[in-house]
Amino acid sequence: MSKVFSAHAVSVDGYITGRDPGAGRGLGDATMLFDWYFDGDTPSQVFDGFTLSEPSARVFDALAASVGAIVTGRNTYEDSDRFGGGSPHPKARLFVLSHRPAPEMTERQTLVTTGIEDAIAAAREAAGGKDVGLMGGVVTEALKAGLVDEVVLHQVPILLGGGRPFFQSLPEHVRLRLVEAVPAPGVTHLHYAVER
Repeated sequence: MSKVFSAHAVSVDGYITGRDPGAGRGLGDATMLFDWYFDGDTPSQVFDGFTLSEPSARVFDALAASVGAIVTGRNTYEDSDRFGGGSPHPKARLFVLSHRPAPEMTERQTLVTTGIEDAIAAAREAAGGKDVGLMGGVVTEALKAGLVDEVVLHQVPILLGGGRPFFQSLPEHVRLRLVEAVPAPGVTHLHYAVER
């Protein structure tokens, strides 16, 4: 069965954006969270134009190759300029979870307004046996619903001191088991399994 996972670049103090993110401003003042995408000499086998360090390419490409669909929240969708009508992944269909209508959805994008369970179910079906990736605030909702199998933190050695935190308030503790820790130039890849 396919897995549901989240893989995010995050600061040491837990932010996935800097201050003032938004449409036309992307991550605000935190673009350095993704410098490791371009700081190496190993081309990604999944994303054109990415040249990562060898350890980062191994981790990144293994995750990216497993993805068949992505679920994101409305804020991430808007902050990312609606992914230009596509998806943040070159081959995966995008599902946008929102409680309000979204303008200009394309054939590669699906709006889901009935909750995280339905969004993940639709993404699993579209993924055709591949994994479902989660982006942005939907991770917290999926954790609350017990739907997340793995969490990957691409931890960048910086303290941003503000921005949008990765995790929001949870009703209870979520225990994680470290599967792998891979140090790389400019980032440490921390792969956790969610314990149930």
